[in-house]
Amino acid sequence: MNIFFLISDMKISTPFNNRIPKDIRANIRWRSAVHKRVINDSSYASAIIDACSCDPLFFINGFAFTHDPRREPFSKLPFILYPYQDDALKDILKAINEYDLLIEKSRDMGASWLNLAAIFWCWRFRKNTTFLLGSRVDDYVDKKGNPKALLWRFDFLLDNLPEWLKPRGYNKNIHRSIGHIENPENGSVVDGEATTENFGAGDRRTAILLDEFARVKPALAYSIVSATGPVSNCRLFNSTPFGSNNAFCDLREINIKRLRLHWSLHPVKSRGLYTTGEDGKLKILISEGYPEDYEPTLDGKIRSPWYDKECKRALSKQEIAQELDIDYLGSSFQYFNSELVNELIRKYARPYIEIGELEYDGTTGDPIGFRQDENGHLRLWCLLNKDNKPSLEHRIVLGVDISAGTGASNSCVVGWDSVTLEKILEYTNPNIRPEELAKQAVAFAKWLNDATLIWESGGPGRQFGSRVMELGYGNIYLRKNDESISGKVSDIPGFASTKETKLVLMGAYRAAIEKGIAINRSKEALEECLEYIFDPQGGVVHARATSKVDPSGAKSNHGDRCIADALAWKLMSDRKEVSIKQELVIPIGSLAWRNKNRENKNKLSNRELSKEWSY
Repeated sequence: MNIFFLISDMKISTPFNNRIPKDIRANIRWRSAVHKRVINDSSYASAIIDACSCDPLFFINGFAFTHDPRREPFSKLPFILYPYQDDALKDILKAINEYDLLIEKSRDMGASWLNLAAIFWCWRFRKNTTFLLGSRVDDYVDKKGNPKALLWRFDFLLDNLPEWLKPRGYNKNIHRSIGHIENPENGSVVDGEATTENFGAGDRRTAILLDEFARVKPALAYSIVSATGPVSNCRLFNSTPFGSNNAFCDLREINIKRLRLHWSLHPVKSRGLYTTGEDGKLKILISEGYPEDYEPTLDGKIRSPWYDKECKRALSKQEIAQELDIDYLGSSFQYFNSELVNELIRKYARPYIEIGELEYDGTTGDPIGFRQDENGHLRLWCLLNKDNKPSLEHRIVLGVDISAGTGASNSCVVGWDSVTLEKILEYTNPNIRPEELAKQAVAFAKWLNDATLIWESGGPGRQFGSRVMELGYGNIYLRKNDESISGKVSDIPGFASTKETKLVLMGAYRAAIEKGIAINRSKEALEECLEYIFDPQGGVVHARATSKVDPSGAKSNHGDRCIADALAWKLMSDRKEVSIKQELVIPIGSLAWRNKNRENKNKLSNRELSKEWSY
């Protein structure tokens, strides 16, 4: 008698799998021997069925077949799992009816077949299970003669089982219809639907498989994620990356279990695996399969001769990132050169010197003083003098990117030295309103010896700009016509951002950092550069800019540092700034010297006093 368990009571164990030979010739001989014994001994068939119902790996490795059209005319192959596939199948089965699982993969790792094999085993040996399979078009769900269709592959698994191992009473004409297959022995069913707006609506399922989910249109995918939550405890999101502006990528940011099937797990593809050692020289990770006199590519990535060959076949870096590297940002058409940016991070990024808050007068925006706080929003890459002010020798520019202050994305203020072209200050806060940010930014500007402010004038930038004007701070960027020869400056404050002006703005900043002209010390700011992509209309946007939802909330910014840095760079490149040391020297004791000292008698110097002035 067959042994059946409820999915919720299922414990995955594999007591019989070690009896299955993994060498293909030995495996075929083993299958043949078992079949011959079953024909002669019906009690042995019952024992094998019971073993299959207890051990999914024994069932798949010992009796299932898979299909690979690249092996024609021998496209039907014993379904013999590699060690990483054994582990992956168990992980998928553990998730069924218990929790969601995101399966991110390189291409050709057998992930779709593994999901179907797990569901097929449950359908065959577990009572009253109900599964829903989804792919983006009907032809990929159930179409006769289409090996890409999910239910075609399910049929293949069933049709190629030994007759004595198929469900008792199964009749294809009765129990198989378009988008539906039923097991008459235990009442389990599998259905398939295209991932439309009605996918899974009002349903209840043991598990749902959403295949190649990254390719579902974002708005539709977010709707499916929301709608299927109540339908099943387990949703299997299976896909290679397809950029970062989609629900599949966003799911990684929430508390979801993940199964990662990288090509380097594959025993064939990883032969001769190597990487770049800490000394910049070749480091061989798997010596077997590494050819003598081989010329490796030492770029810091994990590679192999197989991987190198695939890279040469690829049309673009995006294809490599998407199909092989499981690189979500790289699989988009990134605006910044990722290799150069990663090199800049290694070369220039530094830990901040000070962290804290700059307290200020809530009415005037005048700075009160810097307060150290390990949880503060302000980070400094410069020294403070004995008066707890930055030790400055040059003019500072401040770029500001403004959010609504609702916690969904950061408002950001960055400070750059206009002569050394180094970043010295970074302030990020997702919960500060534009009007309050204006007071904070003015306080920074005054604290930094009347630094120049620049911000985007649209959206919340209007409230920000109005408040700056009310505070009477005048050292600000005034809009000019960058497209005209004269570049005439207007009396309108703030940078006007359009598709065209943003391309120019970001292009200038990209050139500055990639050429090493602008030195950005913030690792987070440089990493945000990699999140900018070309949109289909030829503009440049943050990868999440068109997402319907942002599941990460305030924990995920939206490229705010990058925009603020680009604005600051515009101000530096537009104006010829000079060192404070190069300003006009007033002779000591002159009338001008006495007048200046009288005006500034209550003001602090921007530099520490020399020893001879100390008491």
